[in-house]
Amino acid sequence: MSGKEGNVAQHGRQDRLLKEHVHDPYMASKKLSEPTVCPRCHVVYSGARWQWMSETPECAYEEVCPACRRIQDKVPAGILTLKGDFFEEHRGEIMRMVHHHIEDQMELHPMKRLMGVVEEDNENSVLLFTDTHLPRSVGEAVEHAFKGELDIHYTKESGIVRVYWQR
Repeated sequence: MSGKEGNVAQHGRQDRLLKEHVHDPYMASKKLSEPTVCPRCHVVYSGARWQWMSETPECAYEEVCPACRRIQDKVPAGILTLKGDFFEEHRGEIMRMVHHHIEDQMELHPMKRLMGVVEEDNENSVLLFTDTHLPRSVGEAVEHAFKGELDIHYTKESGIVRVYWQR
């Protein structure tokens, strides 16, 4: 075995292709100037993150935040579908819990928002979200509280998560 082959055996293959990271076009490609405020929702970019503040800093730069841009463009990052007979019978209770969970998360993470709810054929509720983590979190909360089946599909190519719950 030559020295080169021994090196490869010890350290693994050096010619593997690097997997590309899925780029979210709604996230800033560069660090924003601080402080920056979103003129739509008034969330403030400060300390290298978006956060809610009781007052908007004076002389803040303005830029529409990623969540507001997704809402404007109607491009969700996550989708949660709630369906089934049990859901129909307990829709009000389930949706109250869902909205409470979303409000708690949005208070801590301003970019995690509900974009809207689409009712399909009076059987399904489809919730559209601005990020990929909240639909999963909400689906898991529904599953924990009401049991049922939770199915999660994440496509790396499109960067969208689709979550389905039913009982």
